Amino acid sequence: MLDFTQINDTDNVVVALKDLPAGHVITVKEKSIELKQDVAKGHKIALRPIAVNEYVIKYGYPIGHAITEISAGEHVHTHNTKTNLDGIKEYQFNQKLNSNPYKLENLTFEGYRRKNGEVGIRNELWIVPTVGCVNGMAERMLKLFEKEVGDITPFESVLVLKHNLGCSQLGDDHENTRKILRDAVHHPNAGGVLVMGLGCENNNLYEFKESLGEYDEERVKFLVSQEVTNEIEAGVELLKEIYEAAKHDKRETVPLSELKVGLKCGGSDGFSGITANPLLGRFSDFLVAQGGTTVLTEVPEMFGAETILMERAANNEIFEKTVHLINDFKEYFIENKQPVYENPSPGNKAGGITTLEDKSLGCTQKAGTSTVTDVLKYGDRLQEKGLNLLSAPGNDLIASSALAAAGCQLVLFTTGRGTPFGSFVPTMKISTNTPLYETKPHWIDFNAGVLLEKESEFVLREFIDYIIKVASGELVNNEKNDFREIAIFKTGVTL
Repeated sequence: MLDFTQINDTDNVVVALKDLPAGHVITVKEKSIELKQDVAKGHKIALRPIAVNEYVIKYGYPIGHAITEISAGEHVHTHNTKTNLDGIKEYQFNQKLNSNPYKLENLTFEGYRRKNGEVGIRNELWIVPTVGCVNGMAERMLKLFEKEVGDITPFESVLVLKHNLGCSQLGDDHENTRKILRDAVHHPNAGGVLVMGLGCENNNLYEFKESLGEYDEERVKFLVSQEVTNEIEAGVELLKEIYEAAKHDKRETVPLSELKVGLKCGGSDGFSGITANPLLGRFSDFLVAQGGTTVLTEVPEMFGAETILMERAANNEIFEKTVHLINDFKEYFIENKQPVYENPSPGNKAGGITTLEDKSLGCTQKAGTSTVTDVLKYGDRLQEKGLNLLSAPGNDLIASSALAAAGCQLVLFTTGRGTPFGSFVPTMKISTNTPLYETKPHWIDFNAGVLLEKESEFVLREFIDYIIKVASGELVNNEKNDFREIAIFKTGVTL
């Protein structure tokens, strides 16, 4: 394996691919450079002298500026580099669209076609609480249901979407909770849903029911706990009714164009923008070429790379929506008296990421090169095929939950540090480096670290085959471990 990589020919830094000691010599374009310090894998090395206030270039874009003189061979990181980011910006639409490098291949997977035409990749039974007070009762209810029914096939699992909200909320917080839970009720991975309320919460079940619009009345049932004598028994009977409606469900062959995939990263390191995120970008382009849908979120981790996405807007309307996506989130930071560049995390920095631009330029590679077809507000459901942008923070569980709520049947999650969590849809972990994959096989589902040694299109084909298997029913680690959660974005007052 090589010692280092230069991501773009215009970069004035390279990235170490292994731990390199002081005095080690690297050769770039026939020029030998001696390292001034030890440099850990994933960290940056200056290719030439960089003056004070001169841009540090990585991925072909500035990731910040030098705050001291940096000599060739010197470690480039937080001690000598600072972000260029500040507050709200004005943008001009300068459209630069790309042709998709992939062609339609007529691939399929085995999924569940719902009455409304949508397709799920799982057939699960969910209890969706309107308020956190009923979480415990909902869990007891599911256990009793499983005990009384025995074999719950064709349901592949049962799940309570536990959360601590639904009451004591006002304004946007109240509406966000309602929207995310409403989205969950409509999710095609659920073969049946029991919506369960307490009876006195401000997320009133009857108002919530009205907000759903059309739904399958055989598959979606409702229970207000305070209105029945024994809510456990009443709930079990409703679950049995849902089970009877779903007992003959079977997978059927559907085109890959029905797949909707969320793109997420967390615990990123210096390899994220070299291996795993570009792999997701290639997959995103491939799926878009098949007529499918991908969704990129984590808006604060677009800061510093947002113009790349804006240039790929399908039209001026999508461009303006992208501008609002970015600036609205910056205003949220500013209103809360926080700097927009308060990122990367300590773990990111330890892995070699220096500034938010460094992180964002790696993060947005998950979106490939496709045209941006739509921009969604938090809690919105997908309307357009192709590459979409979604408003949500970088927090792993909140962002993954938002992707699932938008209608993604699967979330692809790249990580260089590792994490075991999962959202309420399959959450596939893709490691940026091989040691993580080898150390945490019970967390990581696919190793993108092999891209340092294998040809990218070969790895992409392996990845596509694996995703089709997962869409057709193969479990990922968060499902095997039963690590499944939901988190809802909260910004305001709690009564």
